[in-house]
Amino acid sequence: MMRELRLSNLENYGYWLLPIHSYHLLNGPYFKKRNKAEVDEYVSTLRKRLLKGEMMEDRRCICNEKDEVIGEVSWYWKSEETQWMEIGIVLFDEKYWGKGIGFEALKWWIDHLFEKYDFLVRIGLTTWSGNNGMMRLSEKLGMQKEAQYRKARIVNGEYYDSISYGILKEEWQTLDL
Repeated sequence: MMRELRLSNLENYGYWLLPIHSYHLLNGPYFKKRNKAEVDEYVSTLRKRLLKGEMMEDRRCICNEKDEVIGEVSWYWKSEETQWMEIGIVLFDEKYWGKGIGFEALKWWIDHLFEKYDFLVRIGLTTWSGNNGMMRLSEKLGMQKEAQYRKARIVNGEYYDSISYGILKEEWQTLDL
């Protein structure tokens, strides 16, 4: 199930943002992780936004059958001038990996974004060559590998490539997923 983040989820959401979880080894492991104080500050900011009734258009929670947040999908503008969004997905708890949840969530997210922002021309997704699951997921969703930046990411002292995928709106509309 996909839905917006709620106040009642913030404590659990903050827990999953801590850098102690396995998904951080795959989800942009080359970026600095927030420490506990930074996570607390971020969750506090989210709390204030939710209390004001702000909608967070750039993300949706992925929830399990108990309505617990187990991951999220997100987007940001890669180039607003050319109507190009980048999307991302993360499943926080590894017990949910490999069960098709990511496929269904990202499929829903892409559908949702192309429908809500009908002017969008393309959607992209960038990962790294050490994240085989994300590369397979991108290809399963019909995304095309469009760029490979060699030795662009360092993980545990080893270089990896940055891999970019994309799909055009007219391509997405012809897929039978």
